[in-house]
Amino acid sequence: MININYRDSRSIYEQVRDNFRQLIISGVLPPASKIPSVKELAANLAINPNTIQRAYTELENEGYIFSVPGRGSFVCEDVEIIEAKRTELLKKFMATAAELQTFGYSVDKLVEMLKGEKENDRAERA
Repeated sequence: MININYRDSRSIYEQVRDNFRQLIISGVLPPASKIPSVKELAANLAINPNTIQRAYTELENEGYIFSVPGRGSFVCEDVEIIEAKRTELLKKFMATAAELQTFGYSVDKLVEMLKGEKENDRAERA
């Protein structure tokens, strides 16, 4: 469920946070679903519980999850918040795609890159 890449330039807590964001926004973790406890996830990933707690705190501050004392952490039930996050990400994506087009990437090339049909190779720009 959560993957840590030790070669990634992002810190571990950022990777955990970003993995959960992706799972929530994509609907893999539906609203009101329980997420693993800090202790459980830290044990499964063999990392410090403080690292997981930091990721959970940021997710809660951003509105992705909420905590219930004594019961654990859950995916936000407010579908509007999740939809707002999707909309925000889509706007960022569209801005990035438009910027890439100014660098010579065609729409077809961008679609190929999204599908993973070809390597992201500068030499293959359209």
